Amino acid sequence: MQVAAVQLRSTEDVDSNVATVRELVLEAATAGAAFVALPENALFLRSSRGATIPIEPLDGALVTEMRRLASEAGVWLLLGSYPEVSPDPSRYYNTSVVIDGTRSAADGLGPVVATYRKLHLFDVDLPSGESQRESDVIVAGSEVVVADVAGVPTGLSICYDLRFPRLYQALVDAGARLLTVPAAFTEYTGKDHWLPLLRARAIENQAWVVAPNQFGHHGGQRRSYGKTAIIDPWGTPVSVASDGVGFVTARVDLRYQDRVRAAIPCLHHRHPAVD
Repeated sequence: MQVAAVQLRSTEDVDSNVATVRELVLEAATAGAAFVALPENALFLRSSRGATIPIEPLDGALVTEMRRLASEAGVWLLLGSYPEVSPDPSRYYNTSVVIDGTRSAADGLGPVVATYRKLHLFDVDLPSGESQRESDVIVAGSEVVVADVAGVPTGLSICYDLRFPRLYQALVDAGARLLTVPAAFTEYTGKDHWLPLLRARAIENQAWVVAPNQFGHHGGQRRSYGKTAIIDPWGTPVSVASDGVGFVTARVDLRYQDRVRAAIPCLHHRHPAVD
């Protein structure tokens, strides 16, 4: 399966973000991608505390537009995350959405086949001066989710989840062959941690990792690291984005993954006293 991971510099301007996403998804589809992954906060990235967050249900305008785009492009599409309505009127879910644009639902658009609500919330004060309190506005999810993406079992995660290896172990235990990590990973932490953590998750789980990231200055103190990447099950970065907005592609080869797992069968060597 040919996969594309999109790198964005999203802002609080939803219309501009949607226009950029549309252009890049269609371009990636033309380049041969069957699965296109967008980063966290793809359609709205908050940089000021007073911003109005476009919180919507799954059948709202944002997801509907992405369903329309997936159908137009004829691809599987991962909306890395968007602000989904939660039972708490003061907070929302940070939700990944998997859309199958290769077929049509009753309304003629690509159906939503899976959703994942971010489990681990980023509450930090960085030495760079950037401060984030996701739990002030976001409700943590409660479920581990593996989706079928064009026949490939795909484990879903979002950004800060990357620092919690047992989540990925649980995804692989549930059958995941590919792991997605859409992110808005900060510039301050990303320069030292982003690629090493992605490679670690790939190596320890012998899985493909597709990690579309935000890049650059979003407004205020929000800066993201970029270096969107696709990592193979040996831990080799097959494709890494340069600075700027765009996308990278790679061929996800499950036969190669089988060879890696057969050569070093560490997934079968876990000790019950530890795992």
